[in-house]
Amino acid sequence: MTTRGRFAPTPSGLLHIGNAFAALASWLQVRQAGGGFIVRMEDIDKARSRAAFADQMLVDLHWLGLDWDEGPDIGGAYAPYVQSLRETLYEQALERLRAEQKVYPCFCSRSELAAISSAPHGLAAEGAAYPGLCRHLPAEERRKRASLKQPAERFVMPDADFSFPDKLTGKICSFTGYGGDFIVKRADGMYSYQLAVMVDDAAMGITDVLRGADLLDSTPRQLALYEALGFKPPAFAHIPLLADANGVRLSKRDKSLALASLQAGGVAAETLIGALAYLAGWIDRPEPVRARELIEAFGPVSIADANGWIKISDRIMELLRP
Repeated sequence: MTTRGRFAPTPSGLLHIGNAFAALASWLQVRQAGGGFIVRMEDIDKARSRAAFADQMLVDLHWLGLDWDEGPDIGGAYAPYVQSLRETLYEQALERLRAEQKVYPCFCSRSELAAISSAPHGLAAEGAAYPGLCRHLPAEERRKRASLKQPAERFVMPDADFSFPDKLTGKICSFTGYGGDFIVKRADGMYSYQLAVMVDDAAMGITDVLRGADLLDSTPRQLALYEALGFKPPAFAHIPLLADANGVRLSKRDKSLALASLQAGGVAAETLIGALAYLAGWIDRPEPVRARELIEAFGPVSIADANGWIKISDRIMELLRP
């Protein structure tokens, strides 16, 4: 089977060097395997997404020296490559789940959910486990509540083991009934990231998903959806997140490390690529290098700390500050 990978950013801000690290790693993995690389815009959160950010992201990826075989700017066999234009597919998947009684309406208020989120044993990225308050409501009670408010819809998370080998680290990641039932469609009509990304990856024939470790918590939920809908899941790999020297995760709020800012400040793409490759352990010193020169060198990320983070030293920061 031909390897098919993707980079799927959310256009709610500018790409920063952490995003560049994920994009580069995914691109290298696919190119090393001689496969096809796809860019897809995950703009399903319409209130936060901006077309200008999406356009700039494509500019930034080209600046890095990455290319793609399918995407929002060039099309492809699985177009459109923009989530907000693919909602019919999400509704079709949801209809299948409804027909098999694998989803149910949830009427919980924000205050009730806030109380849940303050409880112990929450998830790092996905919030606290939902205890199933609305899962077993009698039909009459559901009808009564539905007459008063529009419900969200939750997926019935099986109380089962979900395990997968992380393709980059080789570690077996195992979860049981992870996180409780989760929302697949909000009360305001917005489809969830979990449902949309799973439907899109399945529809586009994605075989390999490489993404940041902050999305590791999402994997068992997506595996459960793959199983429920009868699709074969891709192989997953998760790379460490980048943090500053103090261990603070990089974010879109740090405009100085946005790729657009680096470009404007005169930082060469090769300098950034070299710094990222050095941080990953693919080269032994932070020297300028083009993305294509790293295809053979790509492999496991070897220098994350015990918590799975890569701290960027002041030396590297000096190279990247415009």
